[in-house]
Amino acid sequence: MNSVLVVSSSDKGIELLSQLLNTNTVCSTATASSSGEARRMLNNFEYDLVVINAPLKDEFGDNLAVTVTEISASGVIIVVKSEIADDISAKVEDSGVLVVSKPIIKQVFFQSLKLALASKKRILGLKNENIHLQQKIEEIRLVTRAKCVLIQYLNMTENQAHRYIEKQAMDMRTTRDQIAQNILKTYET
Repeated sequence: MNSVLVVSSSDKGIELLSQLLNTNTVCSTATASSSGEARRMLNNFEYDLVVINAPLKDEFGDNLAVTVTEISASGVIIVVKSEIADDISAKVEDSGVLVVSKPIIKQVFFQSLKLALASKKRILGLKNENIHLQQKIEEIRLVTRAKCVLIQYLNMTENQAHRYIEKQAMDMRTTRDQIAQNILKTYET
């Protein structure tokens, strides 16, 4: 793990959570003492994990936890009193926030830590797949537009236009995307 943000209003909470994280070989730990400070830090840097020791001085912490999941791919753990753990869990579990109750049991905390990091990796994988699919869709749109131009200006059929783009890409050892861009530059300007 590379980076963790610990958010806690108490110095004792920051110290305890930092010690727990450092026993699990965390590279860098940043701290914030309020929700507002944490939000500012999250605007400037993406952390692998955010651990919130609730309650905070400017809010409880559940809203911050949900916000973190919406604006980043960071894993999020919120630490709350055992009496309210189930209520908080019901509020934040749909956002993928993990709830650990106080007093902290090391083994439970470390399991939550592993789950949070695993979910971060999965989210990043899904984001990368989404980017790849968006690029593929854009390529298909571009090639389709180029086919329409060939049909309009050169009176080709759709199959002929498709074959023409494929053959040009093979002959010129380039992508269909590049051939489509060249066709559009030639006929649409």
